[in-house]
Amino acid sequence: MINRLMIAAAAVVLTAPLAVAGPIDSACMRSDRAAGNRQACGCIQQVADQTLSRADQRRAARFFRDADEAQKVRMSKSDADNAFWSRYKTFASAAEAYCAR
Repeated sequence: MINRLMIAAAAVVLTAPLAVAGPIDSACMRSDRAAGNRQACGCIQQVADQTLSRADQRRAARFFRDADEAQKVRMSKSDADNAFWSRYKTFASAAEAYCAR
């Protein structure tokens, strides 16, 4: 009987999806704008996982804390910043379209 319970518990643990928050989800949950909306933040993270590299996600997550940082990147003359901003805009448009439902 105990063996069956242990096997059943192991099966549940091994088949349950892992809840690992990404940088966008974590920043979103801490922001005042999200007000702890787990569903919206999770949706935005899913889109980030599909459209941004992990490094881009970490950089974009800073925008939740410091909106001025986004403005600096947007106005930058750097080719690297311009390339990042292009990827970020693609992500933001996709997140708005997908998560606003």
